[in-house]
Amino acid sequence: MNGKPRVLFYVQHLLGIGHLARAGRIAGALARDGFEVTLVTGGLPVEGFVEEGVREIRLPPLVVGDDGFSTLMDGEGRPATEDYKAARRARLLAIHDEILPDAIIIEAFPFGRRQVRFELLPLIERIEARNPKPLLLSSIRDLLQARTKPGRDRETADLVRDHFDAVLVHGDPAFARIEDSFALAADIADKVIYTGLVAPETLVTSPDRHDIVVSAGGGAVGRKVMDAAIGAARRLDPALTWLLITGPNLPEKDFAALQAECPAQVTLARFRRDFSGLLARARLSISQAGYNTVGDILLAGCRSILVPFAAGGETEQNARAERLEALGRAVTVEEATLDPDRLAEAVIRALALPDPADIVLARDGARRSARILRSLLAREPVADAL
Repeated sequence: MNGKPRVLFYVQHLLGIGHLARAGRIAGALARDGFEVTLVTGGLPVEGFVEEGVREIRLPPLVVGDDGFSTLMDGEGRPATEDYKAARRARLLAIHDEILPDAIIIEAFPFGRRQVRFELLPLIERIEARNPKPLLLSSIRDLLQARTKPGRDRETADLVRDHFDAVLVHGDPAFARIEDSFALAADIADKVIYTGLVAPETLVTSPDRHDIVVSAGGGAVGRKVMDAAIGAARRLDPALTWLLITGPNLPEKDFAALQAECPAQVTLARFRRDFSGLLARARLSISQAGYNTVGDILLAGCRSILVPFAAGGETEQNARAERLEALGRAVTVEEATLDPDRLAEAVIRALALPDPADIVLARDGARRSARILRSLLAREPVADAL
């Protein structure tokens, strides 16, 4: 292999920004380790997640429709046509042919993102046709969405066995193992490599301090949490200061409505780059239980209230919240029952919890992923896995 090893990293974010944030951190670590990285993104443009040294190529965007993950829409909010999908597919294949990467990393698939198999299966065929064949890796979070349709797990395991060289599980097996959320994990056990959590390894210093920090990830589905937080703030001691971070995807009209409702002790923001530092100085975090937010909570060491996203049968956040609650690091409030009174009660309970015990988990998953990939490309034993 001459020069820098070339990596094509594909990520499709459909609703939130968690997938993009995790992929961006890994891509940045690869670039710092001397890889030539092209990050191919397929959702609506979101600034601030592509690090220096990483080339980003944006496909024509796809997002989910109002009826959930089964319907794909284009960037203008119209149903994605077959011609639109064909144009994306052609563009993705052309990117591959231009780069001729030494390794391809596909985020989520085949464990998720079946909606874009119209372009990923042809990409896999293109990879298989090359000689020598480049490495193909799947990049997944610690806990997966439970499958309800018969045969889906079998299909996933077969795709992994037939085409993928490794599955990078971005978690610490001391917290969650792939078999906890994937029934056929034993069938692919020889391909699974744990990297540790892909999370900030150090806090970003923040000059500000708020007693309670409320966040909603990307913000596309966080309005209910924000409304409940404003109501809870009105019911609790007005000396408690609140910061509500809505996320960049919250519609502008919703952001304006929240601003109009905020009492004096509540500050509203769309996005804060010093999020982990804010949590470290806060008495309490209120959030959903997404992968990236929980990583920030663990790094900051603060108390937390978790409201797991559960719409459309989602299970992953509930599983993560249950683990943190069992470890004494969270109070869980079900999304279906969330209202200002329940949240105010949860705040009182959470603030009364003992100081959080430190949970020692590997949080250097991005750096470790880069070292693992180097070993795989060199056909050497992987020494950095957990």
